[in-house]
Amino acid sequence: MDTVELLKKVRKIEIKTRGLSRHLFSGDYHSTFKGRGMSFSEVRAYQYGDDVRNIDWNVTARAAETHVKVFEEERELTTMLLIDLSGSSQFGSVKQLKSDILIELCAVLAFSAINNNDKVGVIFFTDTIEKFIPPKKGKKHILLIVRELLSFEPSGKGTDIALVLRYLNNVSKKRSIAFLLSDFAARNYDDALRIAARRHDIIGINLSDKLERALPDVGLLRAQDSETGEEFWLDTSSEAVRQRYAQHYQDTYSYFKTTFLKCHADQLTIDTEESYVTALHQFFKSR
Repeated sequence: MDTVELLKKVRKIEIKTRGLSRHLFSGDYHSTFKGRGMSFSEVRAYQYGDDVRNIDWNVTARAAETHVKVFEEERELTTMLLIDLSGSSQFGSVKQLKSDILIELCAVLAFSAINNNDKVGVIFFTDTIEKFIPPKKGKKHILLIVRELLSFEPSGKGTDIALVLRYLNNVSKKRSIAFLLSDFAARNYDDALRIAARRHDIIGINLSDKLERALPDVGLLRAQDSETGEEFWLDTSSEAVRQRYAQHYQDTYSYFKTTFLKCHADQLTIDTEESYVTALHQFFKSR
């Protein structure tokens, strides 16, 4: 992708997702992910109904008039986007690849965060940590993230969710809001998730495609594992083959749901056929 084409794509995504974050998600984001405390703002004269526990006795004594301390919510938070760039993200059987939806989702979440004056950081991962972009504020920083999402070429093909959760704990010592975007094709991340969820507010966003859930009966089909590169033949006319295929997906999906529930981490699933706008909006409202 040349520079001109890249900039055009960045601009197109900015226009679409920035508008969504401003008009649809800013209020939802603010009410869902609140600040972690209250900070002192100012002192003013006491008014009827003020909490007497907030009276500033030193100022009251000096001014010979009752004054109270005013506090405001500490809004600054850090949002981390943990983005799965494994081979399976390049799959999609309907309108968009999972990777296309992932880019828009990340942009919407990032713009929603900076609209609330929060920092945004990114970790790209496969079966290795591909890239870490430290948290910062501002539109330029978000556009940098979008450019990286569009142009970055990962070195790995597999998925290691436990690895990225451990890495999150190492690079983010303070509590953060961490969106983990993946198709969660891997397992064995329950211990890592349990530890990370004690420190961070983790939300797993599972991208799912109908062709991953069930095989159509189209006879003999040559297939390739998108993460290992292994090629093989599938006899989709066999009901037993189709059942094993569907069961494998269901087992992996059940592991995802159960693990996040046990670790007290939120999760939602977004289908490639559905509107991620509706799914995100409902998620924010339900929290």
